[in-house]
Amino acid sequence: MIPKRILVIQTAFIGDVILATSLLENLHQGFPDAQIDFLVRKGNEGLFENHPYLSNVLIWKKKEGKFKSLFQLLKQIRKTEYDWVINLQRFGSTGLLTGFSKAAKRTGFDKNPFSFLFTDKFPHQIENGVHEVTRNNALIKNEVSGAISKPKLYPSNADFDFVKPYQSKPYICIAPASVWFTKQYTKEGWVRLINKIDDQYQIFLLGGPGDNTLAENIHNQIISKDKIQNLCGKLSFLQSAALIKSSVMNFVNDSAPMHISSAVNASVTAVYCSTVPEFGFGPLSDDSHIVEVLEKLNCRPCGLHGHKACPEGHFKCAVDIKTEQFLELLP
Repeated sequence: MIPKRILVIQTAFIGDVILATSLLENLHQGFPDAQIDFLVRKGNEGLFENHPYLSNVLIWKKKEGKFKSLFQLLKQIRKTEYDWVINLQRFGSTGLLTGFSKAAKRTGFDKNPFSFLFTDKFPHQIENGVHEVTRNNALIKNEVSGAISKPKLYPSNADFDFVKPYQSKPYICIAPASVWFTKQYTKEGWVRLINKIDDQYQIFLLGGPGDNTLAENIHNQIISKDKIQNLCGKLSFLQSAALIKSSVMNFVNDSAPMHISSAVNASVTAVYCSTVPEFGFGPLSDDSHIVEVLEKLNCRPCGLHGHKACPEGHFKCAVDIKTEQFLELLP
């Protein structure tokens, strides 16, 4: 069967959605004439403005009435009559959408509680050296051959024009925040790094509106105020991607800005605190670097997603990272 209408579902965090774009690239290569739609949670749809391979972006308004929105989506999905629904999520809500979609082909991971309703299911295993994009693309390996594409975002010309005023001199982007505290390098560490970066570089702090307080706290402790600017909450996803693309280096946590960097093939250094790149969510840019504590800690990693506080109380996986580990990666 050659599918005419395909729906991909990924309603997790921003980073997971960006990694799913690798699957979109490969689906388009395999079925260039197919209508490809993408279902994401509300707030992440801005990643896909002007995306050349997507026909429609469906939005799950989870916070505005989780189940009401879910059943509205199910009605819409069944009405569209997709030939193939591919679910990258392992939670029941999206499994329900997939299982009752009426699609002839319903593909997902076997960990989903509704996987018994899928026509094709595959294991999702965290294995050393296997990246999440490889795990995702395993869902279509029987239908689409060839090399696995990197994740990709498509900032528009307007996005690139918007960030041009910030690009008058060489610059470095730093995304200091993370959803999880133990995946976030320390405020004091960022301050030390920025104060030691040569003044030839302009520095931009990137993040969402919720990261503004942290960014301001960092900004206030920088000796040379002229070299740093807080842009948290001032750029869209794709404007941020346009700025990140031409940065001399992007210093990020194990979080969404790392995946944005990968999706525009920008130079990136990811700092890993409580998590480890071996989980399979690391940077994929051609110029990618990892910074992590040099000492082997028995408590690290302490979980797949991080914690709101260090379980051991010392947070050595972040505190003991040395500023020089970052500086030596600058040209």
